[in-house]
Amino acid sequence: MRALGRAVGEHLPGWRVEGTTLAAKGCFEAAAARLGQPVVYPFFMSEGWFTGRFLAGKTSELGLEQLAPFGVDPALPACAAARLTDTLVSQGWASRDTALLLAAHGSARSRSSADAPRAFAEKLAQAIAFRHVTTGFVEQEPFLTDAARDLGQALCLTFFALRSGHVEGDLPEAFRAAGFSGPVLPPFIEWSEVPELIAQGTLRQIGHPKEAIG
Repeated sequence: MRALGRAVGEHLPGWRVEGTTLAAKGCFEAAAARLGQPVVYPFFMSEGWFTGRFLAGKTSELGLEQLAPFGVDPALPACAAARLTDTLVSQGWASRDTALLLAAHGSARSRSSADAPRAFAEKLAQAIAFRHVTTGFVEQEPFLTDAARDLGQALCLTFFALRSGHVEGDLPEAFRAAGFSGPVLPPFIEWSEVPELIAQGTLRQIGHPKEAIG
């Protein structure tokens, strides 16, 4: 996350940008203290329990402004569509002969976590004429193992921000169980386009502060 923060800062001259994590106790609070009164950009994929309750509780307690998360950025579908088009070309596949599988986290706690990936899948279906578009989740129905089964020629877009345990473990396990062997795009933190997307998304939402925490 620190590397991502530095990369975002390259697209925001004059800003102070720092990446931090909620996984280690006290890291978020320490970063906020270093920056003074930063705006908070959540590098999360959905507006679910984590951003709406857990993170929102921390930002509210500290009196910080929290922006909409990365996964609902209106510029993200076009970026993903371009990546998917490049992947189709590299495979020598036509979109009309190819299915798209969106692999997402989901949540047994907050059903709203599924809203962002489902909306994202709909936008990709509008942008590219895939034979079929489906979404599968790690923690709620339809589960990824079921969604990935019997797709034939297919690509998978990993709707995860980070290369987490889910991406390293749960996704490959589900693909093996389903017999899915198509190309799998990496999580978004590994996309070269993402730092600029975050910078532009931050400017679009607030435009003026000189420090940010993501």
